[in-house]
This record gives sequence, C-alpha cells and structure tokens, in this order.
Amino acid sequence: MIPLYHDFTNATVLVFGGGPVGARKARRFAREADVLVISPTFADEAFGSAELIRAAPGPADIGAWIDRVAPALVVAATDDDAVNEAAVEAARERGSLVNRADRSGERDPGSVVVPATVREDPVVVAIATGGTAPALSKHLRQELEETLAGAGPMADLCGALRTELKSRDVSPARRREIVTGVVNSPEVWTALRSGTSNTRQVIEDVLGEELSTGGERT
Repeated sequence: MIPLYHDFTNATVLVFGGGPVGARKARRFAREADVLVISPTFADEAFGSAELIRAAPGPADIGAWIDRVAPALVVAATDDDAVNEAAVEAARERGSLVNRADRSGERDPGSVVVPATVREDPVVVAIATGGTAPALSKHLRQELEETLAGAGPMADLCGALRTELKSRDVSPARRREIVTGVVNSPEVWTALRSGTSNTRQVIEDVLGEELSTGGERT
C-alpha cells in the first residue's frame, strides 16, 4: 500500500458500528468530515462531533444508507461479519473509499487503512504496519510524540520566515539556506518548545542578522 493524505473537509464519512472501534474512527474523522454513525447501540465513549443515528440495518439495507448520504468514506466497524461485508461491497460499487475495521493484514483493492498519527499541527506524521501490528504502531506513536514536540510552531515559523524573506527580495538560494539553518538550530527548537521565544521574535532575530551581514555567509 502507498500512503496518501486525503482532505475530508466538507466530506461525509459513514460509520457502521457504535462500539469502541466505531467511536475511535468517528473521533478521528470528525476533525474534518461530517461523520454519521449508524448503530443500534453506542459505546459509552466520545464520538467527537459525529451524529449518532440509532438503527440496526441488515446487509440488504446497507446500500440504501450509502445512497442516502453519498459518503466519501464508509467505515465497516460492526461485530456482524455479514453487515461489514455488505458495507464493503456497497461502498466499492458506489465508488466510495472503504475501511474495514474488523480485519487486519492484507487488504482488498480500493480499501484504506487508517494509520496511527502524531499531530503537531500543521505537522502530521502517520504510522502504519499494514494492519499486522497495532501495538507497534501505538508504541512508535508514543515515541514520536516527544520527538515532534515543537514541530508545529517550527513549521509555522518556516512558512512565515520564507514569506518575509521573499518580500525583502532575498534570493531563493539564500532563503533556502536561512530556513535550513533555522530548522537545524537546536537553540531555535529549544526556544519554541519552552515558549521562551515566539515565531515573530525568531523572525526578527534572523532578519536582524541577515541585514547586519548584508546577506553574506559567515
């Protein structure tokens, strides 16, 4: 499988299954999408901003639910193998992406895996083991959480700094050099992680140094 990112803004995600797995999927996609969860019962867990619809569709009813909401993604997360299989088939027939949550390992063509993720917005790192080792994905996610601390502010800083340097007609080569220097600076990382410095302050420091040296390399 080849990892891709997909923008679900203003899209609909339809989840069949209101158990812990369905709740987890709903929370994940509710960050961007309009999420509907179809289930006769719901776990005592948070579903994010998802809309919960109490219903118990059988395999023959799944297609009608998908036709009703035209989802970008269908998640099959019930404890009924026949319902999950019907959801997969109906989604595929209608051109929707499909995630079957009750199986691991090999996936059918057209199916998607929802990876473990670490977020330091706008930085997102995804981890997947092909569905074979969820425990490993969880371990790696926990390891990366500490590593990525400050990555979000650093990304914002780099974007703002590039824009500022471009507005001052700094050459592309020099812009890359300056931004790379910032990214590789332990001092800047420490300042952003500790909160002792903010994006604007770092930019002013970099610009001050650039102006004082006339853009020459030291």
